[in-house]
Amino acid sequence: MHNGFMRVTALALGIAGALAMGNAHASGFQIRENSVKNLGRANSGTAVAKHDASVVSNNPAAMVNFDRSAVQVDMTDINLDASFTGGGTTAIGTPLSGGNGGDPGSATLVPAISAVFPLSGAFDKVTVGVSVDAPFGLKTEYDPQWVGRYNAIKSDVKTVDLNLSSAIAVTDRFSIGAGLILQRADVTLTNAIDYGTAICTASVPGNLGASVANCLNPAYPFRPQANDGNVEVSGKDTSLGWRIGLQWKPTDHLTIGASHRSEIDHNLTGKADFTAPSAVAAVLGPRVADQSINAPLTTPSVSTISVEYDFNDAFRLMADYQATDWHSLQSVKIFTGGGGVLGNEPFQWKDTSFYSLGGEWDLSPAWTLRAGIAKDESPTNDTYRTPRLPDKNRKIFSLGATWNVSDAISVDAAYMRINVDDPTINGATSSSGSHLTGTFKAHADLFGVAAQFKF
Repeated sequence: MHNGFMRVTALALGIAGALAMGNAHASGFQIRENSVKNLGRANSGTAVAKHDASVVSNNPAAMVNFDRSAVQVDMTDINLDASFTGGGTTAIGTPLSGGNGGDPGSATLVPAISAVFPLSGAFDKVTVGVSVDAPFGLKTEYDPQWVGRYNAIKSDVKTVDLNLSSAIAVTDRFSIGAGLILQRADVTLTNAIDYGTAICTASVPGNLGASVANCLNPAYPFRPQANDGNVEVSGKDTSLGWRIGLQWKPTDHLTIGASHRSEIDHNLTGKADFTAPSAVAAVLGPRVADQSINAPLTTPSVSTISVEYDFNDAFRLMADYQATDWHSLQSVKIFTGGGGVLGNEPFQWKDTSFYSLGGEWDLSPAWTLRAGIAKDESPTNDTYRTPRLPDKNRKIFSLGATWNVSDAISVDAAYMRINVDDPTINGATSSSGSHLTGTFKAHADLFGVAAQFKF
């Protein structure tokens, strides 16, 4: 008996499989939206920002830019509009039934909070900070009966980081910083299982003499797509990581920042919850029973270099280069509680680069305007791309503004448009042995608001 229907192949508890098109705001399943100011500059200048408490997460060395304590709250609404066109075949070559899945994305609110505290007295060169944000994750859901239901239905991924950072101003022009990351990962994935095909193509107890011919016999009770079930796989874990950074001002007009965020190793533990029609359960018995699972997952390291050039007191340009080491997701294996392999999902992801250019203009003491453009590479490839993550390269455009209500209070707003190159699905194989082929079209609109209070 094939065990493909038991493998939950798309689990990719490594979140990779979960991040379908849900929030196409950064390549893979990365979330950069921890700052509305950065959003308005297309995420340029993230490691040298002067009035942005998100540097607790983006580059702790830049916390020395604050001369007063500050608390900042950022909220970004990420809304994906995506559609699929295509079809596929079952494991024996018959056409897959079902629609296009609808819009798998929905409006998702991504919050972040950060606080910076310059110390005084004997520690007046030291600044500490704390933040909570979501560096990876999203939520997507297709219609339960869509043509790709055996590959993916629901994908819900949450990672939350608690960041504790500190910085030292070595000189007036050079600072270093470091931080500790406590990361919580929580993943839930579902997809349909074509039990009819699994049974009619294999001999199992209670199903003597089964053959592919039975699959094509209208009178046979177990046929492709006639006995669908479902599986829900969930796992959680908490683990530790770190980050380091530096900031250098070689001249009064030029600032350079660099930061590195470490990989974080997880071992997600949870369960696989199978649902099968009674006729299927009578034939397969314990092979459709729920079971415990675990899956190793490594979230990637991220390195960032930022440059800011101040042309004058009112106008400045920023640029970012960011490298994300997605090679940690060459494949994801899912193990049973007894140590057996429940699934092995190949991804063969590549490392990616992100490039951005942005600017700010102080229109008046009360108002600052900003804009930016960016290019974001995708880690996926045409050979291994699946509907769990039909990701491709993106072009990004953004606008933003800050209103300085008073010397202590400021309010930010920003809009970002992301255009995704059309991702293709070239015969993606599901855990049921079906093959899906087609094309996605997608774009994302992001709206952010934030407030900062200095004291």
